[in-house]
Amino acid sequence: MKRLMIAALMLSGSALTAQAADCGKITIADMNWNSATLIANIDRFILEHGFGCEAELVPGDTMPTGASMTEKGEPDIAPEFWVNAMRAAIDKGVEEGRLAISGVSLTDGGEEGFWVPAYMVEKDPSLATIEGVLKNAKLFPHPEDDSISGFYGCPAGWNCQISSGNLFKALKLDEAGFEMVDPGSGAGLAGAIAKAYERGEGWFGYYWAPTAVLGRYKMVKVDFGSGIDEKMFRGCITQEDCTDPKPTMYPPSEVWTVVTSEFAKGHDDINAYLAKRSFKNADMNGYLAWMEDNQANGEDAAAYFLSENEDKWSAWLPADIAAKVKEAVAGL
Repeated sequence: MKRLMIAALMLSGSALTAQAADCGKITIADMNWNSATLIANIDRFILEHGFGCEAELVPGDTMPTGASMTEKGEPDIAPEFWVNAMRAAIDKGVEEGRLAISGVSLTDGGEEGFWVPAYMVEKDPSLATIEGVLKNAKLFPHPEDDSISGFYGCPAGWNCQISSGNLFKALKLDEAGFEMVDPGSGAGLAGAIAKAYERGEGWFGYYWAPTAVLGRYKMVKVDFGSGIDEKMFRGCITQEDCTDPKPTMYPPSEVWTVVTSEFAKGHDDINAYLAKRSFKNADMNGYLAWMEDNQANGEDAAAYFLSENEDKWSAWLPADIAAKVKEAVAGL
């Protein structure tokens, strides 16, 4: 599948030119993480082959892309924008008529939490709750001393180290015999999950979705029984000086497709597509695992997705547009 999209993009010059004249040139932010580059490449393929656009990917990242769209009106589309990273600026851009929200990229939002392996929950369903974890702390041995229990926190220096540490305190994990484990890096954290799975051992700690790790290893997010307390989370759990943390589940991070207002005004048909184009985290986890297993870039992954998931992407499009995309995909 690798590199085959390049061939599929080579339509006859006259046909592409005629179609592009109706749509024009569109720029799409190609963010520097796997789920975002996958969606950007899917959008490029569908816009070129379905809508006849001259679609171009441009390098992007959350902060610079948001600033450029607000101040310069480009790129036209940011397919996967984690809004919480610059919420005030995005809200202001929408209020001032510079930006528009076309749709939700990840229907579950960016997902964080404390997780345990699914095989443990299958044996004991109570381990899907914090009460069950606390009562069975000995099932989660510390990697350096199996006489105590280990909780894998966020790597040192990451923002989530603050929230995972405060929730460790709020849930009183230390009283149950847990000690924090610093995995050292994102790779170390992923490796700890992989090692536990390979050995069928206990594992308890922080992780997030969508990620290749959760696509490869089935994990269950532990229910704290607290619901989501946004005020507690924003005002205390995420703050280094939080002195009295209380349990709360992580609120989902909103992940939207953001476009410039000029683009929104002139492309009703494409905005209708973007409004429908979204992914569940469980599905995206699987695509990311495929990317990692095959050392695939966004272009490769888009070709794989389009070839294997016609039922999903065709539902985002009018029948005539879907037929054009299907014809192009058949050439992959």
